[in-house]
Amino acid sequence: MKAVSNFMTMVASAIGKFVMTVVQAARNSFKLCLETIIPFLIFVSTVFTLITSTGVGNIIANALSGLATSPFGLVVMGLIITFPLLSPIIGPGAVIPQVIGALIGGLISTGAVPLTMALPTVFTIHQPCGADFIPVGMSLCEAEPETVEVGVSAVLFSKFIVAPIEIIIAVIVGQLVF
Repeated sequence: MKAVSNFMTMVASAIGKFVMTVVQAARNSFKLCLETIIPFLIFVSTVFTLITSTGVGNIIANALSGLATSPFGLVVMGLIITFPLLSPIIGPGAVIPQVIGALIGGLISTGAVPLTMALPTVFTIHQPCGADFIPVGMSLCEAEPETVEVGVSAVLFSKFIVAPIEIIIAVIVGQLVF
């Protein structure tokens, strides 16, 4: 009888530890969401609303869509939209990439832009996406403020440097595929 009692105590203790671990993980997850993710979503919603309601997104997208007719224009567009000061502004909600994508898609479907430019255009317009999440991602990893300062700049500058290379590779692949 003593063995059964010890076994039941051991099982109950293990279940209690498991439940306490799950409850603590839920508390930590809720705290993390409340302190980092929710404020970021509010910020992105605010920027998205400002970009769409003021028409700035459409102005930038219409101005940049003319560059999508040539590989050189796509590289220039990639450099413009990945510029480290613009990229976090263009990124939220992917407003500008959506508008440029719709405009270029229409031009490709009418034949004004060759089909070979479809893949490079996708690579070009999606360069700033995610740039607004870099500080949040670092805060989710509980990075030190100094790390965030250096890390955000490093990622934005690396996107600025790598974007033309990615676009040129996409142009070459687009030429080979189509």
